[in-house]
Amino acid sequence: MNTKELFNEIMSFNKNVRSLKWEYAYWGSTIKNWYNQGLPKKNYPIIPDSITTITTSLYLRAWKYSIYGTRENEEVSKKIIELPDGIAVWGNIYRPTQGLPLDEDVGSFFDFDKSVCLLDVEQLFFPHFKIELIEEDDSKITYIDIDGVKRIFVKKESTIPTAVDWPIKGWDSWNNIKEEKLQIDNIKSRFPNNWEKLIRIYKNREYPIAIGGYPVGIFGTLAHLLGYKRLFLLYHDDSGLLRDMLNTITGIWIAIWEVITSEVDIDCLHLWEDVSMGTGSMISPAIFKEFMTPYYKKITSFLKSKRVKNILLDTDGNCSKLIPLFLDAGITGLWPMEVGTGMDLVEIRKKYPDLQIMGGIPKLDISKGKNRIDDFLEPIKWLLKQGGYIPFCDHSVPSEVHWNDFKYYREKLNSIIENRKGVFNVCNYCAGVKK
Repeated sequence: MNTKELFNEIMSFNKNVRSLKWEYAYWGSTIKNWYNQGLPKKNYPIIPDSITTITTSLYLRAWKYSIYGTRENEEVSKKIIELPDGIAVWGNIYRPTQGLPLDEDVGSFFDFDKSVCLLDVEQLFFPHFKIELIEEDDSKITYIDIDGVKRIFVKKESTIPTAVDWPIKGWDSWNNIKEEKLQIDNIKSRFPNNWEKLIRIYKNREYPIAIGGYPVGIFGTLAHLLGYKRLFLLYHDDSGLLRDMLNTITGIWIAIWEVITSEVDIDCLHLWEDVSMGTGSMISPAIFKEFMTPYYKKITSFLKSKRVKNILLDTDGNCSKLIPLFLDAGITGLWPMEVGTGMDLVEIRKKYPDLQIMGGIPKLDISKGKNRIDDFLEPIKWLLKQGGYIPFCDHSVPSEVHWNDFKYYREKLNSIIENRKGVFNVCNYCAGVKK
């Protein structure tokens, strides 16, 4: 089977196929360390050159600032540009996204399966906000990005910039943006110029195709445009504004997806929420049911009518108490399932046998060596046996992880995935026998 076929069989809980060999991401400092520690350097990750959509190109200006500073007329160098330490080098979950360079060398070394292709269609503001430099000093750059959010980019850290001001502050700013950038009568203008050519390519593809992506989400998009504090206050102070925003934005999405699904068969929707933190959900079940469930159901009902069965949601943190709410709302799968926040994949699988799961490998524990790697990979055998599971690290691999340890982990995981006998043996841990 090709990757597209495997993905859909896995998501349908076909237990007679192997899982996919994917990874989430790696920090720039990690990749640079690995090149020095033994990873063959064949296709050094390249930061993209041009801005296309908010999903694909958000933060690209920040990554360029890390390389060129604020010199607007700098010619792109032909030599390989060193990665910022704090940038993520993106793996296979979906790509492209957030102006991030894409990994080729790690994937090639471990013979990873093809990546999910995220359709590069503008799903938020059209036209974009103009990038505007506000100020710069020796340590940081303040600027407005293409989504209208003012951010501070710290030069030394070179991580995703911190939002400090947001484009929507109330009804007046929202109505202006809705009028200028969220009109439904220009839907095809949001598509790439070579869309017709892409349609022909997609008909013969061997990889899954996704819609959505960062920052498309019911909670996530509001937090992205309002800021978390303002969003939390508006749930109480002006719920009408939030409902108008959600009705407008989901209406735009559905109009775009209506065009897409009429021309391309779609394998999944990726939603970005980050509605959880280390100790649990950031919102109550009541807020979830009032402000998220109706819009999830609106989306999932539409997509099911278009034969899109896989609705995958990205939230960091511990989301265990939200899982029944997600399932009731039509979400079919969750990732990256951060083990470090208390997410127990074995217990989750036992409690929710129909939940699609991706991720769940404790990234930090890879640095603890072979014995710990052997230990945390043991229950993966049982999880794979249940179907509906794609294992990979539960967030970007940090620089503390040495290449030799990652290599041992990944080669062993690949062996578990490929070895049918190994997958179908029930380990003592998952059979309920405590070691």
